[in-house]
Amino acid sequence: MRRLLPEAQLHPAIRQAVAGHHADTVAAAEAAIASHPVVVFGMAGNPFVRKARRLLDAAGVAHHDIDHGSYVSEWRRRNALKMWSGWPTFPMVFVKGQLVGGADDLARLIAQGELKALLA
Repeated sequence: MRRLLPEAQLHPAIRQAVAGHHADTVAAAEAAIASHPVVVFGMAGNPFVRKARRLLDAAGVAHHDIDHGSYVSEWRRRNALKMWSGWPTFPMVFVKGQLVGGADDLARLIAQGELKALLA
């Protein structure tokens, strides 16, 4: 089970700040995941993001890509996605609304034939 700090342990004065932290970024992520079978969240300059996209291309799987900055920009938006998803790194690959992990996790799913099963 994924652990989250219970809201009761947030002082009332900061609850809205926590809930609203880059809420627009999270809402856009949720909308993209609801609208596309495969979504890859990434950032410029990250070789693992490129690897995930190449794996999907090689497998003939269409994907919707959303990038948030690079190593030196938009880190707060990426942090909001990390906090929302619980996934600590990029890329974040979603298949039919389910977070399947990063590039190495995606490679395993493809190799095992599970990605096609998830998309069927």
